[in-house]
Amino acid sequence: MLGELLAQQIEAHTHLKVERRFYLAGTYICQQALLAGRIDIYPEYTGTALTAILKQKVGGDKTEVYQRVKSEYETRLGLTLGPSFGFNDTFAMEIRGSDARRLNLKTLSQAAAFTPQWRAGFGYEFMERPDGYAGLAAAYGLRFAAPPRIMDLGLLAPALKDHQIDIAAGNATDGLIPTLDLFVLEDDRRYFPPYEAVAVIRQETLREHPEVAGAVAELRGTISDQEMQQLNYALDGQHRDVKDVAHEFLRSKGLVH
Repeated sequence: MLGELLAQQIEAHTHLKVERRFYLAGTYICQQALLAGRIDIYPEYTGTALTAILKQKVGGDKTEVYQRVKSEYETRLGLTLGPSFGFNDTFAMEIRGSDARRLNLKTLSQAAAFTPQWRAGFGYEFMERPDGYAGLAAAYGLRFAAPPRIMDLGLLAPALKDHQIDIAAGNATDGLIPTLDLFVLEDDRRYFPPYEAVAVIRQETLREHPEVAGAVAELRGTISDQEMQQLNYALDGQHRDVKDVAHEFLRSKGLVH
């Protein structure tokens, strides 16, 4: 969704044609493609850049994390960040809404008392990342009935709904959260850093095409958490075409005709 929004925004405000390379399987592969010059720009999250790429410890408010990542990317990697799109796509520890109501659960601290009877499902990247499973389990004292199942991200929410697992690590802007009656447990110990969505761009690309910076900058603050969830739902819940959804959204913001 974010890739298509960036592509249409750049095409609408420059004379460039954007080649789309979607479904690159997450941060690590996108980062390598960027450094190798195979792609020029991709959407990333500041907390992910801080922990997974820069290997720095979790922590800081959103402004501090943004500035640290931008500075390190520019000095060490030849990359830079565009401004925040406006939403924070933090990890969301999801349970069934029926369980949250039955057990009167609101926070991860409260849920820790029940996790020894629960089965967990996580994506591969969440299991491996420094801001992922190991640190979260330590912060909250989480133990589960069996080792977490490692699953494709697209299967987690349906598996939760179908009682194959009892807790999953999704994202706050998942479009299926309200649709499947899932409940996001509050990260009351503030384990997760801010995950502001930004565009990561090769500095070499901006030297060759400085107009790209202006096009990307117009997306500053245009997408709220709720709007991103609605955009994701249009794709995941309604199975609409990403090009149509992106164009309608940009038009609603007055960015394209």
